[in-house]
Amino acid sequence: MNYLLRSSIGLLALAAASVAQAQDVVDPIGSILDQVDEDTAETLGAPPVPQPAPPQPAPAPAPATYPAPAPAAAVPYTPVPAPPAERPAVYQLPPAYTPPPPPPPRRPLLSAPVTVDEYDKTPEAPLNAVELGYESRLRSSFASAQGMQGPMDGAWMLRSRSGETLYSFMLVDKGGGTLEGAWRDPRRRGSPDASGFMVDIQRVGSQVSASFYPRAGGGVATVMLTPGGGGEWSGDLLEGRDRTAVTLRRN
Repeated sequence: MNYLLRSSIGLLALAAASVAQAQDVVDPIGSILDQVDEDTAETLGAPPVPQPAPPQPAPAPAPATYPAPAPAAAVPYTPVPAPPAERPAVYQLPPAYTPPPPPPPRRPLLSAPVTVDEYDKTPEAPLNAVELGYESRLRSSFASAQGMQGPMDGAWMLRSRSGETLYSFMLVDKGGGTLEGAWRDPRRRGSPDASGFMVDIQRVGSQVSASFYPRAGGGVATVMLTPGGGGEWSGDLLEGRDRTAVTLRRN
């Protein structure tokens, strides 16, 4: 029995020695796990942190109570008086327009009308230097054109031997033997058939004959002329059965 006791004590001593040796060896992973387990245990075992209570909303003011309005008393309708009628203002007519006095005339006062045959007269105001130069060039051109015309070109007056003016002629002599012209009867001024064109003008040698109708629907009138001295022409005017001695002069 003593032997068994000694054997048991020896086993206990070996077991205690082996436990002590095992406790002397440090296990790092076990230490970390033991530390984590301790922190988790502390966290799970610690009481929860109290949260602050949310602020309570301010109490809403109670709605004001007003007494019910009393019904308004009926107001009788009073018509608005019409405004007094205004008298219209008296309309003042504008003053009568008085035109300004006309400017003094620049044109010379003529004592008699100027006809188209009076080339050297003009009803206008006196010409200035520019207008005088222009007129001079026109006259020069006209004179040059007239120099190319024949001797019968221009205005003529046919008179009887007693001096009565029978007809006025306006002839165009282009210098090639062909004559054209128009006539006018000064004894019938204002009549629509007191003027017209020559029907035929012929020049044979030194003699000239011209025919025209002095009246609408009437017979033909023919004048036959021969040159005389001083640029005049003399001859006869035949109107139906009437023959009149005439002279033709430049107007």
